[in-house]
Amino acid sequence: MNELWRQVNSNIPEILQKYRKTAVVGLSPKSWRPSHSVAAYLKDAGYTIFPVNPGHDQILGQKCYKSLSEIPQAIEIVDIFRRSELVLPIVQEAISIGAKVVWMQSGIINEQAAKLALEAGLDVVMDACMKIEHAYLG
Repeated sequence: MNELWRQVNSNIPEILQKYRKTAVVGLSPKSWRPSHSVAAYLKDAGYTIFPVNPGHDQILGQKCYKSLSEIPQAIEIVDIFRRSELVLPIVQEAISIGAKVVWMQSGIINEQAAKLALEAGLDVVMDACMKIEHAYLG
C-alpha cells in the first residue's frame, strides 16, 4: 500500500459525523441510478443536499446547480459521481470553493486528484460509497 492510500479513507466516521452540507456532483434524476439513491438516503439522514448537474433544473425537490461555484452556501463534502478521468477539474473546483472533503464514490479512483486535494488540506475518500459507510456506522 503506498503513502497515498494510507491518507485517503482514514477519517470516514469523523467526516460523516462532522459535516452535513453535501454537493452531489453528477446526481441523476433517474431513481434507479446510484447517485439518486445515495443522495435520497443522505437527504433522509439529515444531510443538506445540493445537486450538481448542468442538464437539470431540479432533482429530489432541490434546485440543481450547473457547477460547485454556483452554490450560494459553503459546501463541506463534495460527493462525486463522475467517471474517474473527469474528477480532476471537480476536485480543483472543490478546492477553490473551500470544501472540506472530496468523496469519490465506489469505483471512482483518481490518484492525481486525491493528491491535489490532500495537498490543499482536504480530507479525501476514494472508491467508497457514502450511503454504505453511513449505514455501516448507523
